[in-house]
Amino acid sequence: MINQNKSVKTFMKVFAVAAGALVLFAGIGLLIATNAIRPPAVPTIPLPSTSSQEESEYLPTSSCDNLLPPSPPQFEERRPNFFTFVIFGLTEGMNANTIMVAAYDAETRQGYIISIPRDTRVDVERNNRKIVAAYPVGRLGGRGHEGGVERMKYEVQTLVGFRPDFYISVDYEAFVRMVDAVGGVEIYVPFRMFYNDIYQNLFIDLQAGLQVLNGHDALLFSRYRTGTPGISPTISDYQRIEHQQQVLAAVMRELLTPASILRIPEFISIFNSYVDSDLSSGELLWFANQSRVIGGLDAINLYTLPMTGTSGPPRWYELADEEGILELVNRTINPLERDITSNDLRIAQ
Repeated sequence: MINQNKSVKTFMKVFAVAAGALVLFAGIGLLIATNAIRPPAVPTIPLPSTSSQEESEYLPTSSCDNLLPPSPPQFEERRPNFFTFVIFGLTEGMNANTIMVAAYDAETRQGYIISIPRDTRVDVERNNRKIVAAYPVGRLGGRGHEGGVERMKYEVQTLVGFRPDFYISVDYEAFVRMVDAVGGVEIYVPFRMFYNDIYQNLFIDLQAGLQVLNGHDALLFSRYRTGTPGISPTISDYQRIEHQQQVLAAVMRELLTPASILRIPEFISIFNSYVDSDLSSGELLWFANQSRVIGGLDAINLYTLPMTGTSGPPRWYELADEEGILELVNRTINPLERDITSNDLRIAQ
């Protein structure tokens, strides 16, 4: 069994929340008819003016934060049938160690998922300027989960230029259960992965080669970064993201097969236990039903938010690449009829 205290604290990258999202988009949709559900209305919540009481209510935060928001694109002309989401995974119900922005274009039947590195520096004035701190900061002052969600949406907006329409939060346990529910995933392990950390109660020992991994081993494969000298190499965080996306693609491949209908009860149980969202039940069903018309695995596109490098010690911030972000966002997840520009972003210098 995986220790649910220390052994998964640093986990939750792309695949865990995306697996939860696939429960949302693929699982239950296989059981419903298209004429029984409707697409959601895109919310048009106004962003507050600066230096106002409403601002502090809308964007829960510590008093030291600079809360000047970008322009509110919700009031601009939007692409038809185009929906955006912030998806994040919570460890122990508090830390959002995985953060992604996703979009679904119902006109082209394409889905896009962009992972935001948890150490990305955001333009705020607190001590910890990593985006991973957004959710717990938002919970301060008794604002709870709702405050954390709103703060997360705000800080994501500073990086991509628009406020995501909806949120999906997923408990880390969803990943292990999803992989087991689909019968494991076939993964090529490029080299022996051996690592033993008694302080995290973490032991990894995976042999090289093509193999089917259960949920526990897929979790270890996706967490692996530091190797044991003389036995296994140490890899970069971006190489680890590649491994995680390999697992994500394998899970998606299984979820998008007709055989998944036999696993619907288990998918529903995982969704009810580990996924939270501001979408209504009918809206969730509409998105789930889109899995019947989406163009297979090739229609789901995975990316990582572009970075220019790291700040180095002592903080080790990942520094966002404004030019690269604008190109990627406008090519994939931009919900507006116009291009997102530098004026819509607030990239930390």
